[in-house]
Amino acid sequence: MRLLTQIAALIAFNVRTLPARLGSAAAAIFGIAGVVAVLVGILSISEGFSKVMTSGGSPDTALVLRGGADSEMTSVLSGEDVNVIAGAPGIARANDRTLVSPELFVIVDLPKRGRDSTANVPFRGVRAEAFAVRPEVKLVEGRMFAWGHNEVIVGRGAHTSFGGTDLGAELKFGQNRWTVVGIFEAAGSISESELWTDAAVLAPAYRRGNSYQTAVVKLASPGSFQQFKDALTTDPRVSVRVMREADYYAAQSEMLRKLITFLAIIICGLMGLAAVFGALNTMYTAVAARSREIATLEALGFGGMAVLVSVIFEALLLALIGGLFGALGAYLAFDGYRAATMNFATFSQVAFAFDVTPRLMLWAAIYAALIGLVGGFFPAIRAARTPVSVALRER
Repeated sequence: MRLLTQIAALIAFNVRTLPARLGSAAAAIFGIAGVVAVLVGILSISEGFSKVMTSGGSPDTALVLRGGADSEMTSVLSGEDVNVIAGAPGIARANDRTLVSPELFVIVDLPKRGRDSTANVPFRGVRAEAFAVRPEVKLVEGRMFAWGHNEVIVGRGAHTSFGGTDLGAELKFGQNRWTVVGIFEAAGSISESELWTDAAVLAPAYRRGNSYQTAVVKLASPGSFQQFKDALTTDPRVSVRVMREADYYAAQSEMLRKLITFLAIIICGLMGLAAVFGALNTMYTAVAARSREIATLEALGFGGMAVLVSVIFEALLLALIGGLFGALGAYLAFDGYRAATMNFATFSQVAFAFDVTPRLMLWAAIYAALIGLVGGFFPAIRAARTPVSVALRER
C-alpha cells in the first residue's frame, strides 16, 4: 500500500508540473500524433477496400466460374453450362424459375473525374434474374435500362469516381454508343463500381455469342451450398469452380490488404522510431530538469520503484494524448474520403471510401502506448538509479 500511495502521489505531482514543461511535452505529443495519423490513414485504405469487396457477399449466394479460373476475367461459361448449373439442386426458386444469373463481364475505359487519365471499369451484362439474385441493387436516380436497348445504369461509386457517367451522358465503347439512364446503389458493395446493361445487347457488341463469364446463384439456404457444389463438381457435363460469393471477393481483396499492411509497417515503423527518439529526448530532458526534485523526493522516503513508474506513466500519458489527437485527426481527414484503386484479380478499378474503423482507432492507441512505453522506460531507469547525492549537486 505504501508503494501504491507513493506512485499515486508522484503521478499527481508529475501531471501538475506538466505546464512547466509544455514545450517539450507538446513536441512529443504532436510527433506521436503525426505517426498515428499516418498509420490510421494508410490502414483505412485497406479497411475501405476490403469493406467494398466483402459487403455484398451473402452466405446464401454462390459464384460459379469455369474450372481452373480464378476470376471472371479468365472464366468462360457456355449457354449449355448455364443450363446445367440451373438444374443443380439447392437453388432458390421464384415464380417457377431458378434464381441463377448468368453474367457477362468486360472492361471499358472511362476518364477519372478531375484527372487527365483513364481507368479500367467493369461493364456487366445481366439478365432479369440478376436483380432477384442481388436484391441489394436499388435504383436511386433515373430509371432502369430498357431491355434490348443500348442503355446502361451506373453504380454510385463509378458515378462518383469516373467521368462521362452522369444521367443522359452518351458513352462510346468500340463501335457502340450507350446512354446512361440510371444510377444504382448496392449496399456499398463492389457492384457500385460497375456499369450494368442487358446481356443480350452486350454479347453481340463484344462478339461473345451464347457465352458468359460467371453465374451468380441464390441458394435455397446457406446450408445448401455444399449440396449445390458437390452436384456440379461431380457432373461430367461441366468443368466448373464453385465458391461462396463472399469468399471470392474476400480472396480478391487479400493481395491489396497485404500490400498496404506491408507499406504501413515500413513507413510507420520508421516514423515510429523517430517518435521513440522524440519521446526519449522529451523524457530525458524532463528527468534532467527535475533531477533535484526527484532526489529530494527520494530523500523524503519515496522509493526508486515509485519514481520509475511515475516517469513511465507520464510518458504513456503523453503518448496516449498524442495517439488520441492523431486518430481523431485521421478520422476527420480520411474517413469517407472516396477514391479508386486497382483490383489486381480483374485489372479493373474499384471505387471505395476510406474507412477509419473502431478497430483501427484501438490499434492506434496501442501503437501510441508502445511508443510511450519505450520512450519512457530508459529515462525512468535513469531517474530511479541516479544516486541522491549526485542528483542534488546537479544544476
